[in-house]
Amino acid sequence: MSNLSRSQANIVRLTWMLVTAVLAIMAIFPLLYMLSIAFKAPTEVFKSNLIPAKPTLDNFVYVLTEVPFWRYILNTFFISAVITAVALFFHTMAGYALARLRFPGREALFLTMFSTFLVSLPVIIVPLFILVRTMGMLNSYGGLIIPAIFNAFGIFLLRQYYLSLPRELEEAAVIDGAGYWKIYTSVILPLSRPIIAALAILFFLANWNSFLWPLTVASDPNLWVVQVAIANFKSQYAASWNYTMAASTIVAVPMLVLFVIFQRQIMDSIKTSGLKG
Repeated sequence: MSNLSRSQANIVRLTWMLVTAVLAIMAIFPLLYMLSIAFKAPTEVFKSNLIPAKPTLDNFVYVLTEVPFWRYILNTFFISAVITAVALFFHTMAGYALARLRFPGREALFLTMFSTFLVSLPVIIVPLFILVRTMGMLNSYGGLIIPAIFNAFGIFLLRQYYLSLPRELEEAAVIDGAGYWKIYTSVILPLSRPIIAALAILFFLANWNSFLWPLTVASDPNLWVVQVAIANFKSQYAASWNYTMAASTIVAVPMLVLFVIFQRQIMDSIKTSGLKG
């Protein structure tokens, strides 16, 4: 009986391994195909070989020298960094207030904020565009940055994390004469470094890959982010997939490296955030 159970366990384990392997191949193959085309010469792009016969860097040289791609990268980096920094500044305060402060309507406010997480951008993009246009922020960094700052997921995650922190630390600070702001800056923020680091990476990655809102609000090429630039690049060079894939590789590789380096911090912060009510 034990041998039979062991055999069944081995079969289940082998099945899960095969499923995991298939999913991994499905996730990795598009990236390998992108790299393959990025290093191919124009005459070799549509051939079925995954490994280029004569790898070349000409596609990357063209993208970085003949197209203002550095400007698009700097635009994207600036927008992503500002959104991340400002969002974390306000989100940490909002999360702390919703977790620790007692005031009328706190739960209703939290539920209202969290409910916006269930509404996707395409649903509100028209009224959001009208609002930004009315405020005169079309084709500006303000129009690209300000609407993207609020993130219900970040506030929710921070609130749950703060609820998991022991109250004794704050009570000790109150005995020492600290107010809410002192507790927030001297006790809460130092304890929040792991989750703040994880959220910073998640926010930066999300805004680095942002496409729909920048496409909607900025028609000026000087304000294009990399994803919008690649989409227009593909339209301009419809048959030049080697250039398009080279540009996509330049954009993707830094983010993949960043995620690989900090993946443990991201997963640990999500696990330790808890779901305490």
